[in-house]
Amino acid sequence: MMKLTCQRVAEQVGMLFTCSEVNQFIRIRTPFLYPDGDIIDVFLKENGDHIILTDLGETLRWLRMQTITSRRSQKQNALIADVCMNHNVELFKGMILVRVQQLSDLGVMLMRLCQALLRVSDIWFTFRNQSFESIIDEVEAYLIEKRVRYDRNVKVLGRSTRSWNVDFHIFQSTTYYVSVLSTMNSSVANKLTDTILAQWIDLSNLKVASSTRFISVFDDTTEAWREHNFRQLEEYSEIVYWSRPERLLEEIAG
Repeated sequence: MMKLTCQRVAEQVGMLFTCSEVNQFIRIRTPFLYPDGDIIDVFLKENGDHIILTDLGETLRWLRMQTITSRRSQKQNALIADVCMNHNVELFKGMILVRVQQLSDLGVMLMRLCQALLRVSDIWFTFRNQSFESIIDEVEAYLIEKRVRYDRNVKVLGRSTRSWNVDFHIFQSTTYYVSVLSTMNSSVANKLTDTILAQWIDLSNLKVASSTRFISVFDDTTEAWREHNFRQLEEYSEIVYWSRPERLLEEIAG
């Protein structure tokens, strides 16, 4: 069976795909790559009267490793569902798969699955191109995962009577207001820092009147920030670097 299957793969999609036996599966090494250069492998297994082609969950594992949180946001799940629907593939227990009813369709179904895996992995570029929104979503997913009570995108009135949009309002024994700073542009980084500094200064009366603290979360996965950006805000807020999300929990617990 393996020899015949590999022969069909070679006939239908060319010698760029290679087969090898791995436990109860036939591994098909494809010429396609994940965005970081890792090779996309597809695994084949007979299941009764049909064949299953699957990534064994590797694509979603790869995507999860590109973000800090272990939980996907609603936006990410929606994008993945759209890819599966558009390419007519299944998402089952973290695996992306197709079912091949006839051996003559093997090549077509293999290419369809590979296209779906590429599109799902390409969601990573959406995260990078929309860095700010994705980091906000990551922080929210992290708070949900750690069962922290919060409101998102709250309006807070400053002593100047200006209303500020603060990313998160966290409820603990102490009230926390959290702003997330994310950009890939150094000039934008300076403007963003100035804006958040003005925000914390205008809201500083809340720290006097009640048990309230401010937290500035920097997306330090980009190279836009300079030391002066951090120093500008550290006098008026606690600084958390998103490469170490556990620090956010330590701040609101402590």
